[in-house]
Amino acid sequence: MNSHSDDSGDDDDETTSPADKSELHNTIRSLSLKLGDLSTCNDLIAKHGAALQRSLNELDGLRIPYESSEKLKAVNERATLFRITSNAMINACRDFLELAETHSRKWQRALQYEQEQRVHLEETIEQLAKQHNSLERAFRSAPGRAANPTKSFSEGDLLTPKGEDSEEDEDTEYFDAMEDSTSFITVITEAKEDRKAEGGTTGPVDWTSSDNVLDGASLVPKDPPKVKRRVRIPDKPNYSLNLWSIMKNCIGRELSKIPMPVNFNEPLSMLQRLTEDLEYHHLLDKAVHCTSSVEQMCLVAAFSVSSYSTTVHRIAKPFNPMLGETFELDRLEDMGLRSLCEQVSHHPPSAAHYVFSKNGWSLWQEITISSKFRGKYLSIMPLGAIHLEFQDSGNHYVWRKSTSTVHNIIVGKLWIDQTGDIEIVNHKTKDRCQLKFLPYSYFSKEVARKVTGVVSDGQGKAHYVLSGSWDEQMECAKIVQSSPSSPSLDGKQKTVYQTLPAKLLWKKYPLPENAENMYYFSELALTLNEHEEGVAPTDSRLRPDQRLMEKGNWDEANTEKQRLEEKQRMSRRRRLEACSRGCGAEDAEKEADVYIPLWFEKRLDPLTGETACMYKGGYWEAKEKQDWHMCPNIF
Repeated sequence: MNSHSDDSGDDDDETTSPADKSELHNTIRSLSLKLGDLSTCNDLIAKHGAALQRSLNELDGLRIPYESSEKLKAVNERATLFRITSNAMINACRDFLELAETHSRKWQRALQYEQEQRVHLEETIEQLAKQHNSLERAFRSAPGRAANPTKSFSEGDLLTPKGEDSEEDEDTEYFDAMEDSTSFITVITEAKEDRKAEGGTTGPVDWTSSDNVLDGASLVPKDPPKVKRRVRIPDKPNYSLNLWSIMKNCIGRELSKIPMPVNFNEPLSMLQRLTEDLEYHHLLDKAVHCTSSVEQMCLVAAFSVSSYSTTVHRIAKPFNPMLGETFELDRLEDMGLRSLCEQVSHHPPSAAHYVFSKNGWSLWQEITISSKFRGKYLSIMPLGAIHLEFQDSGNHYVWRKSTSTVHNIIVGKLWIDQTGDIEIVNHKTKDRCQLKFLPYSYFSKEVARKVTGVVSDGQGKAHYVLSGSWDEQMECAKIVQSSPSSPSLDGKQKTVYQTLPAKLLWKKYPLPENAENMYYFSELALTLNEHEEGVAPTDSRLRPDQRLMEKGNWDEANTEKQRLEEKQRMSRRRRLEACSRGCGAEDAEKEADVYIPLWFEKRLDPLTGETACMYKGGYWEAKEKQDWHMCPNIF
């Protein structure tokens, strides 16, 4: 039981099944048989005890010396006491069994009642869900509520920059998005002649030749890979496990500190999930050729949104990397880039990432994952800044990720949503892009998973309106004119942006065939854990529990996962013992948690004012020489 106590949760709340009742009856039957054995022993003790006393009485009647008579009397008294004690023991056992039988009936009735109540609750929740669905359909089809398909405007949303943790306090609750939360309206201008007749336009009145770089930005054909890579992995086994039985004891706790069986994982590590953000790297390759910084910002914004497109079906958690674990993606030939991740902290889990592209850009980040289970939903908050720099122009973009939320932890089908605001800043030109991820609402007439945004220059003038959804596509529309709208009944005023017809920036690649049985992995994700020669011995591809899970051997993977976690705990204890020799207990505790990364080093970021891990070099040189002597043995 101790080996599974962390992962399996408590079983006290499980519904009593017929098997449980049968086991209870078998236990009572076994106790009854044992009582019968005790009764038989009692009869034998009484029989032989009586014979012993008769023999002692006969001896007492014989003429024997006084001293022997006293000894016989003492033996007789002890035999009598033994008989009385054995009778008392048998009676106590009988009373115990009767009490157990009486209370077992009460327990069975109580358990039966709890079972009926739980079944009734599940039926009630199911009925409420059906009624909710009916109300939603009725609301959408009600007269005066249907969206007018001929209406030539769409609405965007106000973006209020917030701190990383501002909307993730302990008491945060998610509510349906309000219909009046929009703050700007987009009006599409169709014909040049109409715009000329209106007059009063400010700024360009049509897409210019410099905007052609945005044409088909997402439609870049994928060249056939020069290296043949796998296109499938073994199908996911159909193992059932009650999520609530484990998560109910985790409310309010940091998820990374809770041991989980691999049943809730996907066979990729967090380092590989970070690397997966590069799937639409061609958007940045395209952005290199932009002559306008605000136009380049549109592509950078589309790239930042595209990183969420793979999460819509990916409700399983990636493996928490071991301290010192690395992952490389050496794709200079087909993707034109090299990527390296290293796990630089275990509690809190933090990963450093550096990407170099031969097409003229580099990206780096240190992401710390903060996750809390709040009973009804699970919040995943990536903390840390993402940096993107284009070598030729010197444009340096910085942004932070939004919050991911997994819903229906207790009942219903799990689904994931992205919420919050993202502000992308070009620190060279001071251009800004304000993106807003709208939370899903049952009653909203907007499309699900909607993202809206505005791109402004350093003077605050809006140039582009962005719209789309984080799981499908993003578009941009060039702003021709902006003006305030008439105040609404509550006195609020919106900005009206008159725009040209939108251009497609990014569109999600279709998932591979049979993806639903392969953890909904994209084409890139299917190749991330493929075995490669020459990688560092700390590479995620070499992690044994993850490899076993990918092959479908989940029981062996769980055993191996426990071994790796215990090995990591032993390493920490050794560091703690080494630190405690030279300093106090409190200082030793802090020192033991400090890990010196192998390929990254802490530096002060002059743009954000934060200390972050940045690539210090040496990895690709070590790979070329196949000199990995400095790597720790973590697997």
